[in-house]
Amino acid sequence: MAADTFDRALALVLDLEGGFVDHPRDPGGATNLGVTRATLAKARGRPVTVSDVRALTRAEAGTIYRRSYWDAVRGDDLPAGLDLAVFDYAVNSGPSRAVRSLQAVLGTVQDGRIGPKTIAAAAARNTAETVRALTRERLRFLRALSTWPVFGRGWTSRTTRVEAAALAAAAAAPSAPQTILSSSQPREETRHMGETKSPLASRTVWANIIGLGSLALGTAGVQTGALDQSGLAEALAQVAAGISFIASTYFRLQATKQITPAVK
Repeated sequence: MAADTFDRALALVLDLEGGFVDHPRDPGGATNLGVTRATLAKARGRPVTVSDVRALTRAEAGTIYRRSYWDAVRGDDLPAGLDLAVFDYAVNSGPSRAVRSLQAVLGTVQDGRIGPKTIAAAAARNTAETVRALTRERLRFLRALSTWPVFGRGWTSRTTRVEAAALAAAAAAPSAPQTILSSSQPREETRHMGETKSPLASRTVWANIIGLGSLALGTAGVQTGALDQSGLAEALAQVAAGISFIASTYFRLQATKQITPAVK
């Protein structure tokens, strides 16, 4: 992932989360920039007050998001776009829930921890399809919550906005690098397909010539029954191929000498 991927994802999450709120129906309680009182206390390693939550800075919130959410879902190892979708899901519903939903979509073991198999499965799948499937799974989970009637509209708006941003990021991501061969380094398959064999180096041609010759000699009364047409055709084809190779090499050297600029 690019070095600024987390910064862009964080900017969107902070914009979605907004400032300080303390909704009586929100089980997270006092929240600022999406960081709850419990999350802030865990990050600082001590109890915090509502005033501490209100005074939370964007810099400290960014540090918490990086350590407790982005790194927890291995955002740096996920494909562009999917990293944002999983990250925001983790912020909204917890890293374990977000990872299990991703694993359900990918068909890997749902243990809530992203390991090599989950990373490989995510890389192997079409990112846009995975993002859409994860969005559906996220909304399915949210609709089952008892607080959906209160926060459902906001959650839906947030989820669809994240999906749109994730799909845009996935579409803008560079494709896997491909080896580009120059004209001086033709592909092996192309070189072989482009080569033509001299007709005189073909065993089939010589066999036909010998066959016609035998027919003509037979018509003239000459016996050709003991003639090994196959062996003779092979020998003549080998000789013709050798002569063709020597001739082509000679003419190639002559052409090279003609186009080589004089050294002054």
